[in-house]
Amino acid sequence: MAADIIIGAQWGDEGKGKIVDTLSEKYDAVVRYQGGANAGHTVVIGDKKFVLHLLPTGIFHKNKINIIANGVVVDIDELVKEIDLIEKAGIRITPSNLMISENASVVAKYHKILDTAKEGRKNDKKIGTTGRGIGPTYVDKYARIGIKVKDIFDDKVLIEKIKENLYEKNFILKNLYGEKEINEEEIFNELIKHRKRIKPFVKNTIYELNNLLLKGKNILFEGAQGALLDIDFGTYPYVTSSNPTVGGVLTGSGISFKYIKKVYGICKAYQTRVGNGPFPSEMESGIAEEIRQKGGEFGATTGRPRRCGWLDLVSLKYSCILNGLTDLIITKIDVLSGLDKIKVVTDYNYNGEKIKKFLADANELAKCKPVFKIFPGWNKDLSSVKKYADMPVYVKKYIEFIEKYTGVKVSYVSVGPERRQILKK
Repeated sequence: MAADIIIGAQWGDEGKGKIVDTLSEKYDAVVRYQGGANAGHTVVIGDKKFVLHLLPTGIFHKNKINIIANGVVVDIDELVKEIDLIEKAGIRITPSNLMISENASVVAKYHKILDTAKEGRKNDKKIGTTGRGIGPTYVDKYARIGIKVKDIFDDKVLIEKIKENLYEKNFILKNLYGEKEINEEEIFNELIKHRKRIKPFVKNTIYELNNLLLKGKNILFEGAQGALLDIDFGTYPYVTSSNPTVGGVLTGSGISFKYIKKVYGICKAYQTRVGNGPFPSEMESGIAEEIRQKGGEFGATTGRPRRCGWLDLVSLKYSCILNGLTDLIITKIDVLSGLDKIKVVTDYNYNGEKIKKFLADANELAKCKPVFKIFPGWNKDLSSVKKYADMPVYVKKYIEFIEKYTGVKVSYVSVGPERRQILKK
């Protein structure tokens, strides 16, 4: 039995969906442990492209149990739309292959309104939220007024919680943001709309997960976003509202650390960031646009263009240390083909001092200037390479340098979006 974890080692968008989909074959269950519908995990199967926001990526494999754990904030309406979309593609979803934690927090309409209203007031200090209500839902969770999945099946409890929330929310919406007040009945009807549909999937997933482990089953934990967006360890305040890092697996699912074996860190051969926040390795506009177009660097959830930068090894090593990564998986190395020179960040210049320490505070990181090491590029189209041994010499040297700098071995390299385009090193 083993609990292995896949974590984004950068600012998200590293290609976790494809990797989870590919590796799921070896596991009995796939678990989503944090985040919400702000995530977008893209999977390409043949000529079909799927973008999942809440369903674990193991859903595309037969006989796999997929679990949405307690650390996830669930937009029930979006989840049902996603289930319908996947079922239209011919994939049957039943209580035998999908479980939803009864203790997961629920996203309500007022969370989304608050999210967009608050972001709209910030002018040049916008975080870059997706507007999906994720942050406000987590706020309610920690304020101990949140609505859990189990609450939607108890009218009395649900009505009481809605009243408690709207007493505060309506005051804020009206007096701070100038928005219309929200009707209690509207929220109640919204939250119970799909309760009959999802009831068969709702379980105490803490016991379900631990029973699977005790039976010797192998479980893969799928993180959303990335380590550099972690609420505690990321570039605060330009972060997400949960813990994508390894600790989030324990608190977001209810398993013990003793089961954890492999911790895979996914990173691109370059780097991207969505929204605002410091980005030391950001490319100049010309090369950034070239990479953006070649790599399809547009948000899977929002469609927003991603900012593109060179691989930042200072931040990657920070992620390795923070999560105890046992393996690295490099994605999109094919996108770098055709460049004469490829840069990587090996140090920062911070207030005139050369440092190798990642500064998670946004104000401090904004003062860091990148120190680059330059590698020769390669012209070969990597998308058709079937074995790592057949990679160009300069690709191998690039990857070997990443391993040496971080102290973590690279186990897989991805050369395209399809399942067959991941090479074992």
